[in-house]
Amino acid sequence: MNADATLTESEERTSSDFDDDFEPLDIAGAPELPDARYLDRELSWLAFNQRVLELAEDPSLPVLERANFLAIFASNLDEFFMVRVAGLKRRIATGLAVPTNVGRAPADVLSDISQAAHELQERHARAYQDLVRPALAEAGVRIVGWHDLGEDEQERLDDYFAAQIFPVLMPLAVDPAHPFPYISGLSLNLSVRVRNSRTGRQEFARVKVPQMLPRYIKVSDAETVDDARYISLESLIAHHLSDLFPGMDVLDHHVFRVTRNEDVEIEEDETENLIKALEKELLRRRFGPPIRLEITDDMDDVTLGLLVRELDVTEQEVYRLPAPLDLGGLFDIAKIDRPDLHYPPHVPTTALQLRPSESNLDADVFSAIDRRDVLVHHPYESFATSVQSFLEQAAADPDVLAIKQTLYRTSGDSPIIEALIDAAEAGKQVLALVEIKARFDEAANITWARKLEKAGVHVVYGLVGLKTHCKLALVIRQEKGELRHYSHIGTGNYNPKTSRLYEDMGLFTADGQVGKDLTRLFNELSGYAIEKKFKRLLVAPLHLRKGLLKRIAQEARNAEAGKPSGIRIKVNSMVDEAIIDALYRASNAGVPVEVWVRGICSLKPGVPGMSEHIRVRSVLGRYLEHSRIFSFHNDGEPEVFIGSADMMHRNLDRRVEALVRLTDRGHIAEVGANFDKAMDDGTSSWWLGADGVWTRHSTDADGGPLEDLQNWLMQQIGQRTRTGTRR
Repeated sequence: MNADATLTESEERTSSDFDDDFEPLDIAGAPELPDARYLDRELSWLAFNQRVLELAEDPSLPVLERANFLAIFASNLDEFFMVRVAGLKRRIATGLAVPTNVGRAPADVLSDISQAAHELQERHARAYQDLVRPALAEAGVRIVGWHDLGEDEQERLDDYFAAQIFPVLMPLAVDPAHPFPYISGLSLNLSVRVRNSRTGRQEFARVKVPQMLPRYIKVSDAETVDDARYISLESLIAHHLSDLFPGMDVLDHHVFRVTRNEDVEIEEDETENLIKALEKELLRRRFGPPIRLEITDDMDDVTLGLLVRELDVTEQEVYRLPAPLDLGGLFDIAKIDRPDLHYPPHVPTTALQLRPSESNLDADVFSAIDRRDVLVHHPYESFATSVQSFLEQAAADPDVLAIKQTLYRTSGDSPIIEALIDAAEAGKQVLALVEIKARFDEAANITWARKLEKAGVHVVYGLVGLKTHCKLALVIRQEKGELRHYSHIGTGNYNPKTSRLYEDMGLFTADGQVGKDLTRLFNELSGYAIEKKFKRLLVAPLHLRKGLLKRIAQEARNAEAGKPSGIRIKVNSMVDEAIIDALYRASNAGVPVEVWVRGICSLKPGVPGMSEHIRVRSVLGRYLEHSRIFSFHNDGEPEVFIGSADMMHRNLDRRVEALVRLTDRGHIAEVGANFDKAMDDGTSSWWLGADGVWTRHSTDADGGPLEDLQNWLMQQIGQRTRTGTRR
């Protein structure tokens, strides 16, 4: 490694050494922290989804991107109900303790969540009807109803319905011979009231909208991509209900949708076979109790009463909304090939140190890492020419003896999976630590874990009671008769698809100490326990929170002693009370604290006597901010960590997480410059107030747009690739 670019051996302090040096902070005369010092995490999550909605409402964004944000909002809210709301209701119903850091009764918190969710869903529907749909139409993308079509167009769609849709529909009657059917979670359904033309008896029926068919159908193939109309699948089915109920009079129909509890709970210590237990639990998930009923606002009281009674939902759980329901279907519209209605294309660059030389079309990743630590920033820098290339070269390199990797979320057709299979088939030792409990990816993870096993990969599933969430890869290579360790520690999943959408960072290093740390950690993950301390890593669940708390305390001590101080933290979620309280105490000691958070934040900034030195910002945009960064001034010798851990109980107590300390001064400066830009008042962002309200700052005093952080990073990273220099 380049000694000039890194901390010298004498300047370095290992994580282990640091932990032996410091005691928890105890400031004499410091004020007691008030009881009401946290924001409710569930309401904070809803505030995050409101920020997503505000992007959909923003007329300055390309309209298909606005449609995409509407779909993201809908998908996010579905998961919120399936997991968070479902978990709260289950614990209340079973009498289990409900964790709440706001000192309020769980039922009251649930009521607040319901009220906020109702308001947001109504705003979401209005954003589509009043803002996005008209803007789409103005751009030539029109979503129409049956009666907007001409006779020839209706005849064409009649034929399409008969050939492509009618054969897969399954109308289900409800009468004494036919009990009320099971309504699957998140399915779109038509409630239909029909009358027997001979007896005059009215009956209820349900028609499920097939989820495998396109949600929006192009009216005519003759229409151009620049001027096209689309009709929703449920509208097309609704017009042809008489074909489904011959001999009956169709009196009325309405659309409804049910959300069920789809969280998974496994008592690992009571089962010997985790995969079998998980497969059983996934089957049970399909039949979880309903927790939300969405209906179109034209539904009559008789039909609603039937649904409420049969589904056993409360009035609070009913969401009456204008059609269409399930705006997640707009993902299909957002994929329309209209470059003028999307963000300008961005092609990731190859990280400067990983670029091939003029004499070699393929870069030697190992030589590059051996020369100097490499920090990559996705999606601005390519995942394919860094992480993917690292593993593919390792699989093909005859000098590589072993590959060890954690896998949390990826895809079955991923080149990462293929590289591990190729390595195993080439006779290398390959260990894949697969987290099959990754929420909503469990079934997929089981499938490709078995694929790896069949190829000869050693597949293990981590430690009982802990999710393995850290993002680690270790390659052991024989060089000149010695074994060298090449490591990658990242903030995001080994997933080529999401790497193009998620903002993440990753460190490649040939540092022997990191290699030894990872070797021990992998051995412990495939064995029985996690050791307490590592040299250049902070590892949860035993050590990560403690290591951060001690560094926060040291910044407070430095401030008390009149020394420069500062704390910067970037996370997806800031919930952990111990970390928040430590930041409050550091603020009281005079430490400037900057928190850059994407989603949930239970910390209250700017409260006199508690957090007046804390600022909280949120950046949302084209890419999903996903990296986690922890930076401490450390009296002029900054300590900066990156990794996979959010400041939540589950990450710090129930997951294996890892942070790695950066030592290259250029990397530390780069992270600092990114933070400077994110927290700058001239950068577009949301600011959190002490009252828990997020305020968007996107224009200057003259109404002009503030600078977009992600656009700035594209320009900065693109420029250094062109000029051959890093910041």
